[in-house]
Amino acid sequence: MEFRYLGNSGFKISEIIFGNWLTHASQVENDVATASVRAALDAGITTFDTADAYANTAAEQVLGDALAGERRAGIEIFTKVYWPTEAKGHNDVGLSRKHIMESIDGSLKRLGTDYVDLYQAHRYDSETPLEETMQAFADIVRAGKALYIGVSEWNAEQLRAGHALAKDLGFQLISNQPQYSMLWRVIEEEVVPASRELGISQIVWSPVAQGVLSGKYLPGAALPEGTRATDEKGGANTIKRFLDDEVLTAVQQLKPIADELDLTMAQLALAWVLHNDNVAGAIVGASRPEQVTANAAAAGVKLDELVVEQINQAIGSVAVTDPSQTVSPSSRPA
Repeated sequence: MEFRYLGNSGFKISEIIFGNWLTHASQVENDVATASVRAALDAGITTFDTADAYANTAAEQVLGDALAGERRAGIEIFTKVYWPTEAKGHNDVGLSRKHIMESIDGSLKRLGTDYVDLYQAHRYDSETPLEETMQAFADIVRAGKALYIGVSEWNAEQLRAGHALAKDLGFQLISNQPQYSMLWRVIEEEVVPASRELGISQIVWSPVAQGVLSGKYLPGAALPEGTRATDEKGGANTIKRFLDDEVLTAVQQLKPIADELDLTMAQLALAWVLHNDNVAGAIVGASRPEQVTANAAAAGVKLDELVVEQINQAIGSVAVTDPSQTVSPSSRPA
């Protein structure tokens, strides 16, 4: 396993991060989830990402149970706050001081730890003053409940504002967690340049585009049973935008590139996001332990510029660079 610094800090994380968004306490049984965490540890993965909203808090509990007994200083645990959990009251959503302070205590209890390494704003809250949010995060850091603070899916303007307030309050905003893959490149134009300037790293989710970049979905073919695309409670809606035949045809052009490098298509997709020097880690999920082992092998893979150009020629025309776009180029505005 290779490790990278997260933002402008001395904190290192594993290049491949194990995440349990759509799996733990949802798609797979707890024993399989635990086996997947053990496989991650065996593969050298030390960084684990979850959120209180995943499976309505149950994913945090499963991860905490799976990591019980591990040397705490040898692993990095990330979680998030924003979305409502359990109760759906008027103060149970967003980034108010009340919601943040109550949420961190619930997360720590479920995870079975005194602190998280990274506490993340799961989205930007336009209804709460940013000063209130950042002050709450500062107090959590000072209380030792979180070592570092990050965000998820914030745009460049929001990152600049949050970074400035964090600096004034005496702590660092070191990471952003956006969607990023060969097929979803929205962050490249503004978020990545701003982040480089500010000393913020990306921790990217869906680097294999919900499995589409693994090549298992074929143009014109029925969706394989037992996959995310057929699981209505486990992510079918999130993957639909990538199942256009034009996109799937382009994805298949990646196979000879991967074969030439002796990589699986999923490993190629992971190596591609890690080729971006602003990406500190790529989050992978798994419904089986062997998937974790295979994905972890992408750590340390270096792609030369010729390979990157071949990938862009194969798939660049169907990649989304603007979130208002659909995946199909034929339906994009001129």
